[in-house]
Amino acid sequence: MGFRVRLAPLLEAGRHHWWSAARPAEIAEELNALLRDPEVRAIIAHDGGQTALGYLDLIDVEAIRVDPKPILGYSDISLLHLVLYARTGLVGFHADLATPGLGGHWQTAPAARRAELAKLYSTLLTATEPIGALPTSPSWECWRPGRAEGRLIGGVINRIVLAQATPYALPLDWFDGAVLFWEEMGGLASYVWSYLHVLRHGGILDRISGMVVGVPHAIDGLDSAGASPTLAEIVLDVLGDRDIPVLGNVEFGHAGPNLPMPVGIRVALDAQRRSLSLLEPVVRPATAPGPSTE
Repeated sequence: MGFRVRLAPLLEAGRHHWWSAARPAEIAEELNALLRDPEVRAIIAHDGGQTALGYLDLIDVEAIRVDPKPILGYSDISLLHLVLYARTGLVGFHADLATPGLGGHWQTAPAARRAELAKLYSTLLTATEPIGALPTSPSWECWRPGRAEGRLIGGVINRIVLAQATPYALPLDWFDGAVLFWEEMGGLASYVWSYLHVLRHGGILDRISGMVVGVPHAIDGLDSAGASPTLAEIVLDVLGDRDIPVLGNVEFGHAGPNLPMPVGIRVALDAQRRSLSLLEPVVRPATAPGPSTE
């Protein structure tokens, strides 16, 4: 994509602490160094994991306000997107991770798809004009027809639930008119049903104007022969009579490769036409030297 790439110290071979590359304070220190470095214009997460909750309170949010730069990733990185959007307005990209995504799913995709994604990511990271409609595919499904416009907010659904349980939760009124996007990986279908009910009890489902659901990955109890529900059935069961458009099976999530979903950008959703359009640019012109991607 034409970017200069540097590897962060956390990627040194052999570094680990329990299930992570380092202790939360060490991760925060190195992340903050990247946030303060004017030559670093974007940060791409190597992988997800189970660590972001440990350093949410250690991130230098003032550095982000002074020099906002996109952070790319999904899974555990969803916590960063949601919390940093709530605290600073930073637009994070729910997008492919470096190793399982760019180095994995992309490499097994057809050449035409890789080229399409590379152009899309590059344009989103550099263009100062709205990109418009994201590229669609026959896999997209209309689960409930309708149209909506609003801020795109979401991520991995279990991380949305976790983020809303922290002091850095998005204010409830930020969901007014929002288009909620989410995906999930692992666990049971009943967990997804429960997470959606958490969002219902929290009032979020009463405020959003639309929903976009990614491709589920490795979820037990979906689409099995017999009594198991489909993901669409679970979603519509929890939504009840809330008459909002729902677009399903959109190509983002752990199954990869991912269409980038920028948190906080205004979008237009037309579920029946199976379209999702970005109505605003994702980045603004950089004033620091670059481009460099860490």
